[in-house]
Amino acid sequence: MNKIDIRKYFNEIAQKRLKIRKGNRYYWDDITRYCNYFIHPDNSVIEIGCGNGEMLAQINGTRKVGIDFSDAMIANASKSFPDIAFHTMDAEDFVLNEKFDVIIISNLTGYLNDIQKCFTNLHQLCHRNTKIIVTSYNYLWEPALKFAEKIGLKHSTPDQNWLTKADLKNLLYVAGFDVYKTSQRQILPVNIPLLAWFSNKVLSQLPVFNWFCINHFFFAKQNIQFLKSEELQFTVSVVVPARNEAGNIENAVKRLPNMGKGVELIFIEGNSTDNTWEVIQEVAERYKDTHQIKIGRQDGKGKGDAVRKGFGMATGDILMILDADLTVPPEDLPKFYESIASGKGDFINGSRLVYQMENNAMRFLNIIGNKFFSLAFTWLLSQSFKDTLCGTKVIFREDYNRLISNRKFFGDFDPFGDFDLIFGAYKLNLKIIEIPIRYKERTYGSTNISRFKHGLILLRMCIFAARKIKFY
Repeated sequence: MNKIDIRKYFNEIAQKRLKIRKGNRYYWDDITRYCNYFIHPDNSVIEIGCGNGEMLAQINGTRKVGIDFSDAMIANASKSFPDIAFHTMDAEDFVLNEKFDVIIISNLTGYLNDIQKCFTNLHQLCHRNTKIIVTSYNYLWEPALKFAEKIGLKHSTPDQNWLTKADLKNLLYVAGFDVYKTSQRQILPVNIPLLAWFSNKVLSQLPVFNWFCINHFFFAKQNIQFLKSEELQFTVSVVVPARNEAGNIENAVKRLPNMGKGVELIFIEGNSTDNTWEVIQEVAERYKDTHQIKIGRQDGKGKGDAVRKGFGMATGDILMILDADLTVPPEDLPKFYESIASGKGDFINGSRLVYQMENNAMRFLNIIGNKFFSLAFTWLLSQSFKDTLCGTKVIFREDYNRLISNRKFFGDFDPFGDFDLIFGAYKLNLKIIEIPIRYKERTYGSTNISRFKHGLILLRMCIFAARKIKFY
């Protein structure tokens, strides 16, 4: 069916589609709810192929815009939701002089004549942090859906482009977008009490079973080649939480490289039993003419509390954590800067489990624990995760401020700070990448980590987060 016929079809069913969508509310509401999980109240959002506007009306956003090529659909949408801006435009040829935080393309690709052209056209809507959410049918469902149409259980629709996950990822890539995460939902798209809950909340999140989910979700952002050179230079704040690390303080200053438009170094001392605080004060005074150094003492306990205090004092565009034990070399931080500044990622996590580490850098049980949590996070976050507990993590300060405002979703449950940042970055729909580093043996002091006590705390946090991520 050509584009003219498809437009005619949607114009003819525009009024009827309101009733059809209401009858399939369980299916559509799940798509809306999942997309909305990653959209926040301060976002600006545009939906390409918005139909009658029901999805756009239900999601978060301060500024919402919908476009569709069906005049009848747009007329219905404008009448039903006058607070939203709707435009009659073709997804492959529209022109709109506005940038958005989130672009949604929901179950539209099957009807497009030129999917790549539609995706390429999205660049005019993007700023450096724009996220794209594309939803699509699982092509394995085609026979079942066609059969349902024949026997009258489903409304008849035009023939569609049935695309594999690889097809859509490739089309986004050749159009200039990187897919950084995919997921799938709904094994049973009708609401059968108990069975629907078990199928869609439990089975759909398990390996093999998730192959049969009807909906695929793709999360993408603009390729770095589209960023302008002036968008690649930033100031940096490096926060160093320090407890019983007196022997490492001066080395942290001396070994820290310069990055971007300038670096401020922030030491936060945390309930030390040695002279760490005195050394921090001495070093800050000694290097005050050559380095921008801030110092503070944490009010509470735990590394997470120290990091939050340091981030609260920071003024840099980019926030970094450097553990005071210097087992992650300060000289590696420019790798993290380049990756986040160039747009390769929005949240950068260090990984100690790629390169061979020094003999006594990490105890055997700690290695086993880290590998377990890497597998758990790979499943939880639907992307490969090698090392969740590396202390070096990097995020833009504006994203961290949004993470703070969204922290109530998971709660203030993490004394270490690692999971708080990773889960928060996931909920913000940030592109998370890992950078391998060579993990060094300590040259001063001993670890503050208790393998069994802290391991149990981390396990409880994973179980709690699974309810908020996988089974939400």
